[in-house]
Amino acid sequence: MNKPFLLITVSVLLLILFSFADILIGSVHIPLKEFFNYFTGGELKEQYKTIITEFRIPKMITAVLAGFALSVAGLQMQTIFRNPLAGPYVLGISSGAGLGVALLLLSPISLYIGSAVGIGWMTSIFACLGAGMVLLIIFSVSVRVKDVMTILIIGVLFGSAVSAVVSVLQYFGDQAQLKTYVIWTMGSLSGVTNEQLLVLIPSVFAGLIISLFSVRMLNILLIGENYAKTSGLNLLFAKIIIFTSTSLLAGSITAFCGPIGFIGIIVPHLARMTFKTANHKILIPASAIIGAILILISDIISQLPGYSGTLPINSVTAILGIPIVIRIILKTKI
Repeated sequence: MNKPFLLITVSVLLLILFSFADILIGSVHIPLKEFFNYFTGGELKEQYKTIITEFRIPKMITAVLAGFALSVAGLQMQTIFRNPLAGPYVLGISSGAGLGVALLLLSPISLYIGSAVGIGWMTSIFACLGAGMVLLIIFSVSVRVKDVMTILIIGVLFGSAVSAVVSVLQYFGDQAQLKTYVIWTMGSLSGVTNEQLLVLIPSVFAGLIISLFSVRMLNILLIGENYAKTSGLNLLFAKIIIFTSTSLLAGSITAFCGPIGFIGIIVPHLARMTFKTANHKILIPASAIIGAILILISDIISQLPGYSGTLPINSVTAILGIPIVIRIILKTKI
């Protein structure tokens, strides 16, 4: 058995373990006997059945999808910009997705098209369009500016500009719209319903499938654009495909869970350190699994076991992620 396969197997087992732990742990204590009865078809109190089916399983699935999407999106951005700090949050992609959601939630648009198409689908579409808009601007800049640090700074500045536009929308929004948007910005995995998962799951898997088809392009781009040109790779087509995947992944998760920081930056580095490879055929599934495990751990911590309160998921990912980002900066001497 080769080492990557063994590591993937162990990672999948850990993912399953933390998935069950995430379902078990929460503000309402569920006895182990009742927990096992749910999955084995034994007798179960209706109260526990409702909690597990309607709340904890959708939250667990959302956490796994968020880990998959944000980690793979971050990996693709770090590869295409060749910068260890590139990621959906830092490059302003999550802010762009947030702008799309703000335009939907804080304007009369939802009144005209939300009921006709479905607010879940519209939230996802607007978030992906917002993320795609930011990526398009960053792509336009990258054509003219080759310095990756400059591109990173421009992404941060654009994220700040987007935040300013959102602040204006908040000022003119009514109280109900403003409350909905503010709650969304805190980041949450528990707000996604079974019906919304029917939108989120295909959106994330579409982005993941595109990323898997981009493995060869990502491996070539890792070496450099000059080599990519000599190898016959169509750079414009490759970037469009990769940016489309990133827009779907970052946009759909941001739409339903709010902005979740640091996962897209740190997980690709953890995958490279664990698997000791730069091959995206291994890094994409490895990053997806490690990202899902990290989000599940963050969600378990955010539940504050033994207490009735819940921390915003963004706070926990920041606490876990900042030390790793500092280590990356010191190691690479950025």
